[in-house]
Amino acid sequence: MEFLPKLLGFLLILVIGYVVAKLIAKIIAKVLQKVGFDKAVEKGGVKKVLDKSSYDASDILAKIVFYAVMLFVLSMAFGVFGSNPISTYLAAIIGYLPKVFVAILIVVIAAAIAAAAKGLIQNTLGGLSYGKVLANVVSGLILALGVIAALNQLQIATNVVNAVLYATLAAAVGIAIVAVGGGGITPMRSRWENTLSKYDEEKPKLAEQVRNAPSVKDQAAQAKDKAQSKAGQQSGSQHDAGYAAAGAHRP
Repeated sequence: MEFLPKLLGFLLILVIGYVVAKLIAKIIAKVLQKVGFDKAVEKGGVKKVLDKSSYDASDILAKIVFYAVMLFVLSMAFGVFGSNPISTYLAAIIGYLPKVFVAILIVVIAAAIAAAAKGLIQNTLGGLSYGKVLANVVSGLILALGVIAALNQLQIATNVVNAVLYATLAAAVGIAIVAVGGGGITPMRSRWENTLSKYDEEKPKLAEQVRNAPSVKDQAAQAKDKAQSKAGQQSGSQHDAGYAAAGAHRP
């Protein structure tokens, strides 16, 4: 007879928890949209990953929060039956969730910083032959550091990063040995001299680009105006769609 009250309590906790989880997810999605979370993600370049998805960044994060809350609900519901392996497993997952949220936040912030650095370098050194390459390299390094920090937060960075670094180092050493052993000293010297001569040729251009480039404040103002203009266009299209829908419903 003790099982039936526990089962009823289990089902009641599930129903109430599901409603609460849905409500929290909706609130978080609206708050993230109001604070401009989606715009920050779009500036960071993560938007390209979500182009084929039917959800935007705020919706995905709200979904994650929903399932996280449901894990708490399930843990409480199974706790009605006393100590059991399922509750222990869920408790371990719940304890790991904060690290996942922090890791996601680190990647988003790193992507935004990488995009800002890329735009700054392109606007400053865009006239140079290596300006775009330098911007991409700096952006990639910043994003890579963010990913490494996120993996470190998830406590899996040591194994992953070490394996990647060892593989990269072994590949670089192997290429160097093959190049030098295969008579690559003369071509390497020639390319180095070409690089130095090209740098000497573009040194005046570099100074001119830096001198004529807009300041960081001006570039930030331009980016802000561009974002506001884009937001205004999206708002106008939404209003037009609303008016069109209202006109379609009129007799």
